[in-house]
Amino acid sequence: MTAADDPGFAPAKINLTLHLEGQRSDGYHLLRSLVVFAGVGDQVRIVADDPGGLKIEGRFAAGLQSTDNLITRAVTALASHHSQTIDFGFRLDKQLPLASGIGGGSSDAAAALRLSARRWGVDVPGDLALSLGADIPVCLHAPTPCLMSGIGDVLQTVPSLPECWLVLINPGVEVSTAEVFAGVQDRNPEPGPELPGTGFNSFADFREWLAMQRNDLQAPAEAICPEIGIVLGQLARAPIARMSGSGATCFGLFPDKDTSSEIAREIAKDNDWWVAVAEVLHAPA
Repeated sequence: MTAADDPGFAPAKINLTLHLEGQRSDGYHLLRSLVVFAGVGDQVRIVADDPGGLKIEGRFAAGLQSTDNLITRAVTALASHHSQTIDFGFRLDKQLPLASGIGGGSSDAAAALRLSARRWGVDVPGDLALSLGADIPVCLHAPTPCLMSGIGDVLQTVPSLPECWLVLINPGVEVSTAEVFAGVQDRNPEPGPELPGTGFNSFADFREWLAMQRNDLQAPAEAICPEIGIVLGQLARAPIARMSGSGATCFGLFPDKDTSSEIAREIAKDNDWWVAVAEVLHAPA
């Protein structure tokens, strides 16, 4: 079974683009984002001997609580919706950095929802997923690339993407999403070009389109966390380098594994950062 086929795999969510499109009267920000999933992530497993429990292990387990975790809240909500009994627990292998702009907690919860839904033979209602977090609906669609809009509730499968590889870097600094949004100056900037309906014929075409896009949260995040600018400087050789989500994880996008691996090794040897190389995942065959 590959990562793309494993319902318990919780891949990193990468916002290749993130454009703000205004703000609702209730305070929720509207956005449009091209989201892809990386072949690196956490792992969620069902365990039968710990009903309702959650054991957390792995590189970034420290700092996570097992009693009030998004996994347990999500599964409890799904069980309540379908009048199910939670007679199993979970084990989370936490390999993604925390509060890093790559949707780790949302992806973990989505994996737990997928596993629970399969075990009970039920669906995960879209409004329930959205009530748990804006990134959970798109994470439920992993590993399929999506154009996410609205408040995270509108998802559109994107045209075919070329083979791509990511170098992901997190400088080890947690960034508050609320503080980043508070620093946004223009909440309704000009939109970028639409996705071509026929997809992309090559990596070069994809790069050209991405170069005309942006992440509207990058500047305010960098003002809070100058390390983001340092990381992006290290990724300057990438055809496209940008911050993901609200930061502080940044990505470099490459057309092949060898080049991305070589650059990742060079960066990792000189910096005490989380550095990962991963393929951009596509939907399972």
